[in-house]
Amino acid sequence: MDLFEILIRTALGVVAGLVGGLAGLGGSIIMLPAMAMIWGYDDEEQTRHHVYMAAAMCVNVVVALSSTIMHAKKKAARKDVLMSLVPSMTAGMAAGVMMAGESPGRWSLIAFAGFIWIYCAYNIITTIKKIPDHPVDAPSPAHWKMVIIGLFVGLISGYLGIGGGILLVPLLQMSGLPLRHAIAGSAGVMWISSIIGASLKLYTLPAIHYPPPNEAEYLTIADAMSFVIPVGVGAIVGAYAGAWIAHKIKLPHLKLVIALILAVASIKMVMR
Repeated sequence: MDLFEILIRTALGVVAGLVGGLAGLGGSIIMLPAMAMIWGYDDEEQTRHHVYMAAAMCVNVVVALSSTIMHAKKKAARKDVLMSLVPSMTAGMAAGVMMAGESPGRWSLIAFAGFIWIYCAYNIITTIKKIPDHPVDAPSPAHWKMVIIGLFVGLISGYLGIGGGILLVPLLQMSGLPLRHAIAGSAGVMWISSIIGASLKLYTLPAIHYPPPNEAEYLTIADAMSFVIPVGVGAIVGAYAGAWIAHKIKLPHLKLVIALILAVASIKMVMR
């Protein structure tokens, strides 16, 4: 891997980290479409997408942890919410990763694009209708609601290879949390659950092989790590900046920026 290639991957990390810190996401919505467009696939089954998923899940840990530190300084994260979400989302993510290892890469790719469009539509509609945000002192949702949300988001996240914020943030909002607390909670739970998800994804990666006639060729952890290191370094810078901006920008602007970024990413993915 030459210097130019390292710079490209580092730049990708900066952008992914910025979006992740800004929106409370793991950054996969930028990383996965970018990897697909720049480095492509080796077969029609898009088996190599599993490598990209593994790399993105590892970087999600860095993005979420970096933005969590910034959100913690602003005292936006709620401990009771995290206590409910962390175990349930971790369990769901482990199950989702195991399911993904048994399915072709293109299935996760198509499903991922669909979820991006759903989230885009949600953000655009709620911005146009100007639905008021919940007050900062609103009570935390019931424990059972958080457990169900955690399990559901974890399962989808593990299967798609994402951090989970694309679903977690709006679900937390609908459950009664103000947007900034939802973003902070999303980042706070993601860096913990993503450690489990990324570890399992890397563990199962060598068991995934290409379809005939190249079925003797297996994916490797080294392929994923060649993305993780440079992208992760860039993501640290981007995530910190994104989390800082999230506390400075006005609420309607924040929601609109999130929707526009996701819309562009999903269009590029569908056109691939």
